[in-house]
Amino acid sequence: MDKILCPSMMCADYGNLQKEVEALDRAGIDIFHCDIMDGEFVPNITMGVMDIKAIRKYTDRMIDCHLMIENPASKVDLFLDAGCDLIYIHPESERYVVKTLTYIKEHGKYAGLILNPDTSIESIQELLYLADYVMVMTVNPGFAGQKFIEFTKNKIKKLAKMKDEYQFKLLIDGACSKEVIKEMSGIGCDGFVLGTSALFGKGDYQENIKELRVM
Repeated sequence: MDKILCPSMMCADYGNLQKEVEALDRAGIDIFHCDIMDGEFVPNITMGVMDIKAIRKYTDRMIDCHLMIENPASKVDLFLDAGCDLIYIHPESERYVVKTLTYIKEHGKYAGLILNPDTSIESIQELLYLADYVMVMTVNPGFAGQKFIEFTKNKIKKLAKMKDEYQFKLLIDGACSKEVIKEMSGIGCDGFVLGTSALFGKGDYQENIKELRVM
């Protein structure tokens, strides 16, 4: 199974964004991962619509948006129009989750669900029918550079056994070191968000991506 590798663009060098995007594109990444935070749902503010448009300008690869914002339904159109191919939402942030996931899919894009470390599978199981991608947060959302939360492995193992029934891709986000990627690939995780643990600040992108592919 080929891994889905998704560089976290909040870790990129924004003084050289075009070069960063083009270098990652040449390295053969799969999805540009963009974290959108509003300072309300999580205590931080990061990327926005203009960042998505800038990345879209320099690549034809998939772009996802991880919406860490309150009431994402009111902002989804902004990110669809900016060029996102996949939009993730947190079920805790949205009153009508089914409606929002359906809306994303009706517009020809992929719908994603994010599970925080303290979000149970049981609380969102019915929503899995609408999710093309499910991402487990293996750190608390909002900041880069945190330690991997070990008990999230149990959730990943359970979801891996549900992929065939619900037909979703399973990814993780948070402290994805090479060791974590190797272990989680072995239990059925399809993809990984790559930050400072395995990609950014670790040397040549092409060599790193090549190494991660064969782990």
